[in-house]
Amino acid sequence: MGRLIVVSNRVNPPTGRGDESVGGLAMALAAALREYSGLWFGWSGRTAEEADGPPTISCADGVTTAVVDLDEQDFDEYYNGYANKTLWPLFHYRLDLTAYDRSYGAGYERVNRRFAATLRPLIEPDDLIWVHDYHLIPLARELRRLDVTNRIGFFLHIPWPAHQLFVTLPGHRLLVQAMFDYDLVGFQTPDYLQAFEEYVLSEAAGERLAGDRLRAFGRTVRTGAFPIGIDAKEFGELLTGRRATHTRDVMAASTVFKKLIVGVERLDYSKGLEERFLGFERFLADNPDMRREVLMLQIAPVSRESVDAYQEIRARLDALSGRINGEYADIDWNPVRYVNKNYRRDELAGIYRAAQVGLVTPLRDGMNLVAKEYVAAQDPDDPGVLILSRFAGAADQLRDALLINPNSPEEIADALKRALSMDRSERIRRWRALNENVQREDVAAWRDAYVAALMDVAPRETALAS
Repeated sequence: MGRLIVVSNRVNPPTGRGDESVGGLAMALAAALREYSGLWFGWSGRTAEEADGPPTISCADGVTTAVVDLDEQDFDEYYNGYANKTLWPLFHYRLDLTAYDRSYGAGYERVNRRFAATLRPLIEPDDLIWVHDYHLIPLARELRRLDVTNRIGFFLHIPWPAHQLFVTLPGHRLLVQAMFDYDLVGFQTPDYLQAFEEYVLSEAAGERLAGDRLRAFGRTVRTGAFPIGIDAKEFGELLTGRRATHTRDVMAASTVFKKLIVGVERLDYSKGLEERFLGFERFLADNPDMRREVLMLQIAPVSRESVDAYQEIRARLDALSGRINGEYADIDWNPVRYVNKNYRRDELAGIYRAAQVGLVTPLRDGMNLVAKEYVAAQDPDDPGVLILSRFAGAADQLRDALLINPNSPEEIADALKRALSMDRSERIRRWRALNENVQREDVAAWRDAYVAALMDVAPRETALAS
């Protein structure tokens, strides 16, 4: 194999020192590139009046990056528009928030063409190209039009929606057809893979072939489920650092005689934050004897502030947290601490370690690495309890968590009571099973399984002739 070229919407490589506040995708991709020499290509995160020049190439902490800026129109139509107002809500089962606008689709196609044209001169004959997530579904098609015959893989980090939902997308058939210009299409779970297959078989007159392959649109693509993990070893090492230890101690001191419930995620309607607050409110109402024993910390950094749906959920959460504190607080205690800021990864490790309950309640989630980080951060002799939505991809692997339906405040409240009352022996038993999975199916296992599967695909010339 030659180099590994990773392509994602945003290029934001972490330093590996725990001093950043990047998401799980960035951590996973950086880990992949440190193992396989190569290049990380994508958007810089900046906008500029003139954004059609060559990429800016740099190298730091063992990762070489090539980034381009977007102009304001591309940012509005491709990123805020088609990616975050059309595909994101649709793929997370929120038809009520999905915006269908022809200009958004045009911007999406335009930026993918530009990414392909800018990336093309950087590709060498033996390179593997690994494209990530819903922003870049048409990229392989555009690269093939530029005579790229390298193996190209695609991995979707978010859910693939049910057939009945996906067909509500104008141009849905063309989007799926573009996926057949990849050699390998990967999903987080078998359920998402099955939903994709159902669409191909029913809407595209496709057929399922041996060797995990699908054929449609005159092409054959290999498919698979590749559940992403965390760098469990690296995350465990963060716990021994000065800042993680200090943060854990601060949290322990500020919650003395209290049991800490923690939730950490980007402020997003898919994460079930409103449902989480309502479930905690129900717990307080149903368990007056336990009220002053608990404190819920919700960390929710603000994101996509220019999208109306995100402004609206922030306002609703502000009101809901205020209502709960207004109803149940006392002069020396507030039941909810709601914080809209980013924290460093080593600080989060300390917070997880101090928490008796990790509360992860997405309404729909591709995987959810917060759940795995919470498990990795626990004290083996006195671990906390993970409460996890059954609609997170991680629920397929983390079956020893307390699995709940996040749409039910009663289920959340009951799970909180059970978790807070659970004896140490059961907590240890459950944690050991969870941690075994987190350590075994880590980011390296995900990376190596996907790259091996992509390398196993026949070269493009052979695939086209078959």
